[in-house]
Amino acid sequence: MLSKVTTVAHLGLNSQLIEVETDLRNGLPAFIVVGLPDKSVEEAKERVRSAIKNSGLNLPPKRITQNLAPADLPKVGSSYDLAMAVGLLAATGQIENIDKDWLFYGELALDGSTRKINGALSAGQIAAESGLTKLFISESVADQAAFCENIEVYPVKNLRQLYQHLIGETIIKPVENQQLPALINKVEIDMAQIYGQQQAKRAIEVAISGDHNILLNGAPGSGKTMLAKAAAGLLPRPSKEEMLEITKVHGLAGNNTDSIITSRPFRSPHHTTSDIALIGGGQWPKPGEVSLAHRGILFLDELPEFPRHVLEVMRQPIEDGVITISRAKASLNFPAQFMLIAAQNPCPCGYAGDPIVECQCSLSQITKYQRKISGPLLDRIDLVINVSRVKEDDLIKQNKSESSKEVAERISAARKLQSKRFDLTHTKTNAQMTNQQIKKYCKLDEKTQNLAKSAITRLGLSARSFMRTLKVARTIADLDSSNRILTNHLAEALQYRHSI
Repeated sequence: MLSKVTTVAHLGLNSQLIEVETDLRNGLPAFIVVGLPDKSVEEAKERVRSAIKNSGLNLPPKRITQNLAPADLPKVGSSYDLAMAVGLLAATGQIENIDKDWLFYGELALDGSTRKINGALSAGQIAAESGLTKLFISESVADQAAFCENIEVYPVKNLRQLYQHLIGETIIKPVENQQLPALINKVEIDMAQIYGQQQAKRAIEVAISGDHNILLNGAPGSGKTMLAKAAAGLLPRPSKEEMLEITKVHGLAGNNTDSIITSRPFRSPHHTTSDIALIGGGQWPKPGEVSLAHRGILFLDELPEFPRHVLEVMRQPIEDGVITISRAKASLNFPAQFMLIAAQNPCPCGYAGDPIVECQCSLSQITKYQRKISGPLLDRIDLVINVSRVKEDDLIKQNKSESSKEVAERISAARKLQSKRFDLTHTKTNAQMTNQQIKKYCKLDEKTQNLAKSAITRLGLSARSFMRTLKVARTIADLDSSNRILTNHLAEALQYRHSI
């Protein structure tokens, strides 16, 4: 007897429906799985066999063949267990009338209970988009899948419970569609807790308002790391679409979450991180730090301490907002639309140019240290700010400055202007503008054009760096609620590139 059951495979951030075909015939007892299964899928036959037996169900001593179609697509992971078990029960006649519009997704323990799995949200979305009507999924991740609309999600506790539901003996109640939880804005470090550094705070505000990359350069203890961590509390709340996107990426990376991620990510990998960990990869590619920071912040502290070959792999995702990982088995795309915040000391000892502590480094040591960051990578950083030593008065008097809440309100207003401007396009922030959009929204009057011409010559700006400067100027104009880029807006944007 032949049965067909639907499940899903994940290909990067995309998913594809998989048909599990089960055939039983006479012959020596055997259990064969075909369709390019990896080791975890091969081992599924032992989990499924034990789960069926320990659930009080029958598995006849026949020759069993299961095909995961399409057969030319590699199958990875343990999420096929539930569909394979249901396919066997249907092929043996223990379950009848399995609808082709039902999707089964879950891992089985040997006792028949379901386990937590990755990619629940992705499974729910592909099921809904494909017009399927029901999703049977591991109970522990059913709530996450229930954020998807136009599909009924059934939480499966164990195989026996699912069997009883499918034969009409005991009905499983579907999970109610979930609403996005209220945002809890956790501010680890408030801007008011950072004394002085008004220029650096302004640069951070501009960077977050337009989603621009920024490099903080300064002596140890000047507040670079605190500024970066405070930036996380200034990020605007993500839209529902962005929340689902962030949750999907983290789910596929193996970061199991019980619900939707409602805040933008802040990733801070150590400088010993490998290039694979940073951009993603592996035998079967998984998202790396640049993708886990998607729609949020990637903070690289002590930037020159990262191996140069690790930093160079970021050039393409910084420019394109997506990372393509090619392996022998597959070539997958992962989103990488992140804001880069980097921090560095000016030299190995950290005190080059400091007015109080004398630098102990030779000129050649300083040059070698600064050359660890390549020109093409620096060209992709929109703002560079020198974070000077905190002044004595600011430390002693500890005068209060603006809070993160006040700064975040201005950032939110600037982001709303950008959202309105790019309403009918894929662009979300000024940093993502195409050259065509720059031509349309970054027009300069004659006086500002003269400043731009002079700056290109004196600062030696490349075409890319000038376009990025225009994007920053557009953001500064948005913070000023100005429809046009004025001379003072471009002048401030050029200040942030002067040190590059």
